[in-house]
Amino acid sequence: MRYSDLSRARRIFLLVLVSMGSSIIYTPAYLKGIFYDPLMQALGCTNADLGGLLGAYSLVALICYLPAGVLADKIRVRTLSWVGMGSTAVLTFWYAMLPSLAVLYFIFIGMGITTILIWWGTRYKLVRLITSEEGYPSQIGISYSIYGAAGLVVGLINTAIVSSIASVTQSMTVLLIVLAAIIFVLGVLSFFFIPHFEGEIQKDSKMLSLREAASAFKNPGVIWAAIAMFFIYAVYQGVTYTTPFMTACFAAPIALVSIVGLIRTYGIGLLAGPAAGGLAKLMRSPAKAIMVFLVAAVVVLAAFLVLPRNEAMVVGVAVLVVVVGFVSYGCFSIGSSTLTEAKVPLPIFGAATGILSVVGFLPDTFLHTGFGSMIDNMGMDAYNYIFLILIGFAVVGLFAAWMVRRCGLKAAAAAEAEQGGKKVEDAS
Repeated sequence: MRYSDLSRARRIFLLVLVSMGSSIIYTPAYLKGIFYDPLMQALGCTNADLGGLLGAYSLVALICYLPAGVLADKIRVRTLSWVGMGSTAVLTFWYAMLPSLAVLYFIFIGMGITTILIWWGTRYKLVRLITSEEGYPSQIGISYSIYGAAGLVVGLINTAIVSSIASVTQSMTVLLIVLAAIIFVLGVLSFFFIPHFEGEIQKDSKMLSLREAASAFKNPGVIWAAIAMFFIYAVYQGVTYTTPFMTACFAAPIALVSIVGLIRTYGIGLLAGPAAGGLAKLMRSPAKAIMVFLVAAVVVLAAFLVLPRNEAMVVGVAVLVVVVGFVSYGCFSIGSSTLTEAKVPLPIFGAATGILSVVGFLPDTFLHTGFGSMIDNMGMDAYNYIFLILIGFAVVGLFAAWMVRRCGLKAAAAAEAEQGGKKVEDAS
């Protein structure tokens, strides 16, 4: 079946389905970003333990990014979608039982396999399969908006659950059961409504082209784009620690912290992504737009260091948390666009994307464990060091984005010179 054989209503339904899935399937693994303190209390673990769980998940994810792309070209999207959703739902039901730390590590490692190795490759491919090549950019933009809206709605439901149940343990159990049920339903819908598409499986393609991978590694634009993504993502993930920062240093109520965390994680996605894309288009350079957003992030992070830490400042801090979330999400949403600005050739673009994913998401493997340990050992003083580290990350990210810009200009000049040489040869 081709996309043109689908009715408009079914194409819209599939777009909503995969976009909601891309938002909700990762919620159990990243739950600490919104419900940090309640989750830690319910699991009976330390800050380092909580960071370690996400670190284990991220390490498995890092290993799985490249083979996930291979699977997406070898196995039908329908199969990957319902199997990934169904298996993640089972693990989330198990997670809801709030088991021992050892079992939790097994669950998080399992979710790394089900959400990344099995499911990761389905989102962008399914969006591509239900639209034309020309329509893809607008459809993926709509998909990101649905992603943010779905996450915000589910997050508000989760916040209502946490706020209405007095027992932290019971509230986390109910929350995780609700998430598992939603993910399971999405898996069932995927099984029944995602069709078999014509040409979606490349049966004769090689599993991995080492030549393309080597060419991508040798391309300076790819290397600088990957380095930029590393530091952009480190800042994006690092600002999630503004959630416990509000609680520990400003005595902010859990309801306020949860709502601010939701807005920072999902709500701003409705605006930050399009805003970053619009700025990149206006400046004719994603790298320039990234630099603008990173400068704004540095300013807000520096403000966290000097603001008086008392309850009277809680509203102002909440506003700044949303602002830094906006600019960090904006950077992240256009981070992969640096590959196009660096003029990465199309034949190695897939390999370049894989390198970008592996290097870019590397901070997940150490950032949360490291910051969690700092909070355990230093208490409130840890946040000063965390924000200083994030400022350092942003500054290095600025330099890497600038280098991407230089690589793009050099590549464009080289291409223009080569084209000019061909014209001279043709004329002679």
